[in-house]
Amino acid sequence: MTKTKTSKAHVRLAHDTLENLKAVKLREDIPHFQAGDRLVVKSKIKEGDKYRLQAFEGIVIARNGRGIRETFTLRKVSGGVGVERVYPLHSPAVASIEVKVEGFVRRGKLYYLRKLSGRSARIRDKNLKLLEAQGGGAGEEAAKA
Repeated sequence: MTKTKTSKAHVRLAHDTLENLKAVKLREDIPHFQAGDRLVVKSKIKEGDKYRLQAFEGIVIARNGRGIRETFTLRKVSGGVGVERVYPLHSPAVASIEVKVEGFVRRGKLYYLRKLSGRSARIRDKNLKLLEAQGGGAGEEAAKA
C-alpha cells in the first residue's frame, strides 16, 4: 500500500472552495416542514423570454442533505399515475413554498407510499390528531366542518 501525497496547492484549492460555499447565502424564507406535510411549491419555468410560475402540490416523502445541497421530494397522484419531483431547497428556481397541511407520521422517509393507493395512502392531519387527543369528540366536529 502506498500513501498518496496531497500537494499544498490542492489543499489550498479545496479550502478556498469550501470558503466560497460558506459565503453563499442560504434562503431564509423557507417555512418549517417535514415528511408527511402537504406543500405547494411554485417554481419558475422559462418559456422563451418570459418566466411563469408553475405550482406543484404534493406530500413530502423525504428530505435529504444539509446546507446548500439540501433537497426534498414531493409526491402526488395525477391521473392515476404517481408523480414525484425532487426540488433543491435553496434553489433560485423555487419561487415559493407554502405548507397547506401538516401531516401526522412517525417516519422520516415515506417511501412506502409508492406502493399504496387510494385511502390507504392518506396521511392524517396533525391538527385533527391533536384535537382528538385533547377533547375526544372535538376532532370529529372539526372534521365534519
